[in-house]
Amino acid sequence: MAEALAMAIQTLELKARCSHCGKECDELKRCSICKHASYCGVACQNAAWKKHKKTCVTLEEAEKRVDAAVEDTDWRGVLKWEDRLEQLCQGRSDAARDIFLNQFKWAHVVAWSAAGSTDHALAVVRLQDRRIELLGNMERFRDQGEAMCDAAEYLHMAGKVQEAARYFQRARDVGAAHGFFSVECSACRGLGDMAMLEGRTEEGLDLLRNALAASSLRESEDDIRMELKVLSDLINALFLAHKIDEAEPLILRLREMAEAASQKFGRVCFLELRSLYSSARLLEVRNPSTPLLPCLHQGRQSLSQDPARPSQVACSR
Repeated sequence: MAEALAMAIQTLELKARCSHCGKECDELKRCSICKHASYCGVACQNAAWKKHKKTCVTLEEAEKRVDAAVEDTDWRGVLKWEDRLEQLCQGRSDAARDIFLNQFKWAHVVAWSAAGSTDHALAVVRLQDRRIELLGNMERFRDQGEAMCDAAEYLHMAGKVQEAARYFQRARDVGAAHGFFSVECSACRGLGDMAMLEGRTEEGLDLLRNALAASSLRESEDDIRMELKVLSDLINALFLAHKIDEAEPLILRLREMAEAASQKFGRVCFLELRSLYSSARLLEVRNPSTPLLPCLHQGRQSLSQDPARPSQVACSR
């Protein structure tokens, strides 16, 4: 094993490349300041200086600048240091490495929202892969399952459907193995939504029903957002499957929970508006002569006219 390790190290050393020209070299000379960039000679070092000087600082200074960029919510300022990520993680505890990986993950998530590039989505998955391993080492299985679900969602947005399903299934297994119903709920919801989109209606409904059952057993009673989301998804799926009788009691449940959430947060939450929409759809199905949009408008007016309810509406995509 020692001989194999020595050969592997030697192979890696032979494949080391100059940070400027990319040429393979047996002996590269590291930058004396940052200890990160390596060059095959003085000529390449001088040629690269104009670009390299922007990030040529000590490891301690690079860490401070990443932290400062996160604090200022400057995602571009974080991604500027991405080529130093390996150096920032090297020799640190699993918990410290997880912090850095999370910081760069956050930056790519914001960049995805800003640019919509699938490159950022796939970068999130690469970072989450590393976090999944670290979180397993630290026996933080709930966080590990959530990281798997997060990676699955970004894979799905990037069009990697089969890979996304595998991550959701892994998360479901982790949640079931360690008794984290919130993780199992997120995984079943993701798999159920994907099945519905692909036309596997009965399978999707069963998965969403499982997600709803798991959400009611969640670890934190204070967080009802997941149950509200699953209820909304299941109601929509039941409408698509023309299972109106099953949807009707769930709509009432969604309305009551969403109203309670709105009271708690001091504003009309998006899911309460979704519940009004579901109620209007149900009314339209039960009485086709009743137009949909006036019902929604009437419901929205009743909310705004209630003196006990604030007028601000918090709505998101």
